[in-house]
Amino acid sequence: MDAVRLIVTSRCALAASSDAPQILAEVWQAQALAQAIGSRLAVSGPPELRGEALGLTELAGRGCGVLDAPDLDPGDLRAAQLTELDDARHTLLCLGGLLAEVGIALVGLASAAADETTYWQCMEAIDAADESRDRVREMLRKLAAREEAALPETEVG
Repeated sequence: MDAVRLIVTSRCALAASSDAPQILAEVWQAQALAQAIGSRLAVSGPPELRGEALGLTELAGRGCGVLDAPDLDPGDLRAAQLTELDDARHTLLCLGGLLAEVGIALVGLASAAADETTYWQCMEAIDAADESRDRVREMLRKLAAREEAALPETEVG
């Protein structure tokens, strides 16, 4: 399935989550998807993105690692459904939005946490989502620089 379609599905599922276990499961799904996208870009994306994409893979993996993995059927794991990543720029723009929403959801969850374990899980996951989003922004910056360099210079008359 196309990366953008999976991101949209994740955004909708996160928005529809109504309790802490659902929110944490969707945050985990989003981080796993970010990890898969980063891995795909690191292997077959534009060369100038590969280092940042590898960093995204590691950070998103950390985001998954600080949370308890949800009990999902293998067919429900969105990251495993990733088959296409046609437009790196569009995918990264959408992924940045998803990671921002993940951070917002986690802030809300942390502020209402009834126990310290959940609070600290949320804080660590917020940090991972923010750092992942920073990597996404850096990749977008590099893509913009590449596109700008590819434009023919115009003569000033």
